[in-house]
Amino acid sequence: LTGKEALTQFPSLGAPGGSGPGQGHMKQCELLQLSRKQRRLCRREPGLAETLRDAIRLGILECQFQFRSERWNCSLEGRPSLLKRGFKETAFLYAVSSAALTHSLARACSAGRMERCTCDDSPGLENRKAWQWGVCGDNLKYSTKFLKKFLGQKRIGKDLRAKVDIHNTNVGIKAVKNGLKTTCKCHGVSGSCAVRTCWKQLSPFHEIGRLLKLRYDDAVKVFSTTNDAVGHSELAGPHRHGHSGKQPALPRPTDLVYVEDSPSFCRPSKYSLGTAGRTCSREGNCDSMCCGRGYNTQSRLVTFSCHCQVQWCCYVECQQCMQEEVVYSCKQ
Repeated sequence: LTGKEALTQFPSLGAPGGSGPGQGHMKQCELLQLSRKQRRLCRREPGLAETLRDAIRLGILECQFQFRSERWNCSLEGRPSLLKRGFKETAFLYAVSSAALTHSLARACSAGRMERCTCDDSPGLENRKAWQWGVCGDNLKYSTKFLKKFLGQKRIGKDLRAKVDIHNTNVGIKAVKNGLKTTCKCHGVSGSCAVRTCWKQLSPFHEIGRLLKLRYDDAVKVFSTTNDAVGHSELAGPHRHGHSGKQPALPRPTDLVYVEDSPSFCRPSKYSLGTAGRTCSREGNCDSMCCGRGYNTQSRLVTFSCHCQVQWCCYVECQQCMQEEVVYSCKQ
């Protein structure tokens, strides 16, 4: 969460050891890998620890889903070493983690799981009426404000790597903002729209993950340059098509950026377990994932439910069918 250690899957926190809900909340904050300032904020925000755990899980699962067919599959192994480098994969980790935190905090507010925030407070939307109609807006305004305080982004890093990490963190936050939509519900006689309640709603996180994966595919390699006009260093990348002038092109606020080329991830290293044994698609990615080593072919029988019928009343009755499935896996 601080960007200095791996995002790990925390153990189930079950029933807290304390005698009251306050003590349970404190215990959850202690179990998270937080900086001193973050732990202090966690203790002051009942509901935050559980939301942080949800965000970590959300970010990990989405990252693994988006990279399921890539050589680097976003496994937890090797992540501490990866976070110390400036690869494209590191850029994605920062972006998807900040996006998951932003998304989870906004949803926790609207779900009533956070004590210090509630529904979205957009103009014309009264929280009491929103709860009455069951339409509580996702509070992205509170989420982004709290997250920047939580991550400590007021001091802009002076070195290149710090600037890159902050940039990619903000790309994740912007991706969530871009997915915010206004949803409305009509109330009135015979379905007329005499009264209309509107609220803010975030896109499903899969859509945000897919957007960030596209940004990863088009990530920009950057370096540090001095802006003569303002007198301080900033990120710069290669000249883009249509860009004029002698100054290098600045990365766009929506670009993921990195500073060093990634390893191949073909063989086991401190960054990943390699691709040996990974399943692949013969028509799709076997040649790339297996790094030219070839792949094994194995047949197996799988059982699945089939010929399902609804019986009166009220259950579904299915038969068990079997079919042969061919599995391809990368050689050692």
